[in-house]
Amino acid sequence: MKVTFLGTSGSAGSPQIGGADGGGDWGECDPSEPRNWRTRPSIVIEADGKRLLVDTGPDLRQQLIACKIPKIDAILFTHAHADHIAGLDEVRILNRLIDAPMPGYAVAEIWADLRGRFGYAFRPWTGGYFFRPVFDTHLITPGEVLDIIGLPVRSIAQDHGYVPSLGLRIGNFAYCTDVVRLDEAALAALEGLDIFVVDCFTRYDPHPTHANLAQVLQWVERLAPKRTILTHLGPSMDYGWLKSNLPDRIEPAYDGQVLVFN
Repeated sequence: MKVTFLGTSGSAGSPQIGGADGGGDWGECDPSEPRNWRTRPSIVIEADGKRLLVDTGPDLRQQLIACKIPKIDAILFTHAHADHIAGLDEVRILNRLIDAPMPGYAVAEIWADLRGRFGYAFRPWTGGYFFRPVFDTHLITPGEVLDIIGLPVRSIAQDHGYVPSLGLRIGNFAYCTDVVRLDEAALAALEGLDIFVVDCFTRYDPHPTHANLAQVLQWVERLAPKRTILTHLGPSMDYGWLKSNLPDRIEPAYDGQVLVFN
């Protein structure tokens, strides 16, 4: 299996809009470190030539081109915040590449939200040219295991503060972005991991919707994954500082990073 990090930033990207000269607000991140340049969080999971995209953020077009992803075979939505869905219109090009409606996976509440915000993408499709996104929708019930692109994808209910979100586990790999709390059922579902990719927005005080570094370290102590990779990194999460100060087997992700494993 292969996992490509399309983006690893928080919702505003890195740098954020602004800065003294208008060239971007880097927060505490060193602008000379290219791995501090981050787009909105998303990954592609690939196995046997098939690719599952997790979320359609506003940077999707640039991300797929930069990471040389030629096509997508299915999409899973973790939740309906803008940094995870605002690139949905790009799916029309992905439709053309597979010449079919795009298999999409989400809980009922997310599909309802997407229909309300992107109604044109959910009108009945009668065939022909894909001038708009078209989905073949599939419902997820948190906790179940679904076959997606031939992979057993287990969904995990997460607390994202004001809304729920979904994590996912495939074999001994897990991806848990946009989470502030994991209950006992979620923690049990994450035991025995080789690779734990997890939201870690800040290294300071607790955040209302995202895990901070202290919280992630508690999860790592409980779960003991072989390797932990931090994503959804905010303005305090300088790549060089993290590489120098994180414990062994914990590291920051970066845009374009590729993992290959069994």
